[in-house]
Amino acid sequence: MNVPLNRSSRPGTRRGLLTGALGVTLLLSLTACFDSTPGTPPVSRTCNLTPDQWSAVEAAGHSPARVWDELALNAVRNVLPQPTVHARTLYHLSAAMYDTWASYDPGARGVYVHTKQTGSAADRDVAVEYAARRVLRARFAQTVPGLAACFDDHLRHAGLDPAADTLTGDTPAATGNRVGQQILDATLNDGSNEANAYADTSGYTFTNAPLHPEQRGIDVQDPDHWQRLQLLAPFTQNGIRQQGPQPFMGAHWGSVQPFAMTRTGTYWHDPGPAPSVHDPRMRERWIPDLLARQAALDPARPDTLDASPAHLGNDTLGTNDGTGHPLNPVTGAPYAPNTLLRADYGRAIAEFWADGPRSETPPGHWNVIANSVTDTPGFQRRLGGTGPLLDPLEWDVKLYLALNGALHDAAISAWDIKRRTDAPRPISLVRYLAREHQLLPQDGVTETRNGTLMVHGWNLSFGTEDPLDWVPYQRNDFVSPAFPGFISGHSTFSRAAAEVLTDLTGSAYFPGGLHDEVLPTGFIRTSSPTNMQPIHLQWATYFDAADQSGQSRIWGGIHIEPDDLSGRLVGHTVGRDAVTLARTYFEGQNTRP
Repeated sequence: MNVPLNRSSRPGTRRGLLTGALGVTLLLSLTACFDSTPGTPPVSRTCNLTPDQWSAVEAAGHSPARVWDELALNAVRNVLPQPTVHARTLYHLSAAMYDTWASYDPGARGVYVHTKQTGSAADRDVAVEYAARRVLRARFAQTVPGLAACFDDHLRHAGLDPAADTLTGDTPAATGNRVGQQILDATLNDGSNEANAYADTSGYTFTNAPLHPEQRGIDVQDPDHWQRLQLLAPFTQNGIRQQGPQPFMGAHWGSVQPFAMTRTGTYWHDPGPAPSVHDPRMRERWIPDLLARQAALDPARPDTLDASPAHLGNDTLGTNDGTGHPLNPVTGAPYAPNTLLRADYGRAIAEFWADGPRSETPPGHWNVIANSVTDTPGFQRRLGGTGPLLDPLEWDVKLYLALNGALHDAAISAWDIKRRTDAPRPISLVRYLAREHQLLPQDGVTETRNGTLMVHGWNLSFGTEDPLDWVPYQRNDFVSPAFPGFISGHSTFSRAAAEVLTDLTGSAYFPGGLHDEVLPTGFIRTSSPTNMQPIHLQWATYFDAADQSGQSRIWGGIHIEPDDLSGRLVGHTVGRDAVTLARTYFEGQNTRP
């Protein structure tokens, strides 16, 4: 592998493995998911970064923390897609890097480790390298042995010795190893059941028998409870073959030790009542909204929309009332139109935000977005947008602590709500309402054939189908996630991340007032024959991106409106609390034990 050992002496791109506009690698991975044979596994489940990818990860100007964040994201893409587990790992990695940095800074306080060190900036950087390596090796090496070699390779590229594994002594390597090990020891019994592969400890039992999506109809005992799926050939979102019916992934996660939250009642955050089939809004609003979006995905439909920030975004928290932004506040000019077929827009956001095959899952996706913000030309690393200019390492360790602390808490709160409400997914709701003859006629969405109400939707191809056969716009070997629907994890993660980025950068707006995500032609499934141009997804603010992430799950057919909107409200509180607490650590004020 022809990679120079001295990262800082080498010219390099500002973009990491998946950075800038979120990167070609992510786009190709998602395209491969939707365009390849269902169930085809990725080429490799080990590190296997090419020399060019190594150069991107270890680019000149990347701090040690940034490199290890990129390596962690690469690891997540190669293992079972468990957003709760990965949010926890990213938080503990971030805490290890932050606490190591803080041990060398007289004004900061660590989260888990409060000892102070003396040494040079170079010593501090080395200590961060070893602390990060220790945490990631403990979390990934048993699952994918090749990843341990990947982590060691990076140390060699940095001119460091992977064999320097001692916990004793005053060397920077020993300092980093001690910090990493202290965090591993402190979090081993945090309620995640890491020692037993995160197996459920909550005693959850399934109310309903599994649903077989390939078979017509539904057999459900209580339609207000989640119904797991039994697929003929089940695979995870990143192509790992599964056996048997779905588990409830993360059923016990509400009991995991958080970063900033305090439980004061039944929930960490009360989401209000879960949606019910007995609520008239289910048949009059929520399911009609979902089915209308599914029908609108048909590439033969000619209707268009302006997908620019002039038209989309600027929602009030917990609503979809936004009508866009009149001006870009940075340039003072109106946003240019971005006209797309509505079908292309719906399919593009459903697939872009799906965080499916070989992706870094929603928590990792927001790390990618955060890194792309930092990489924007002209961006200044100032806390709150007005503080002193920070060096890359200080900015990165503070950003990652607040961001991944918030994402960790979002997972705990959202999955606590999922466990307690056990609410169904749309595939069960649509089929149940169809069986009970409660689906309502909708122009352009339903039609009556031989006395049967049919729906326009997605089932291997666009067309009209019996709603008793309905499946969402997802891969046919995945169909729906392995946990209940209420609340939306995507919405909770995304709003929490948007709150952190807004606070730390000092602006709700992306640098320059616009983020333009360019998806190449062919990115979306069954792309419209008339669409030969790349698709642009554009957001003015972090909140616009977060809201689109939540909306994408309705377009994809795996959530309904209350799942999304309640998730945004919970994520708002989670993100605000996490960044507030993180700032106390930055300022050395926190006295938590």
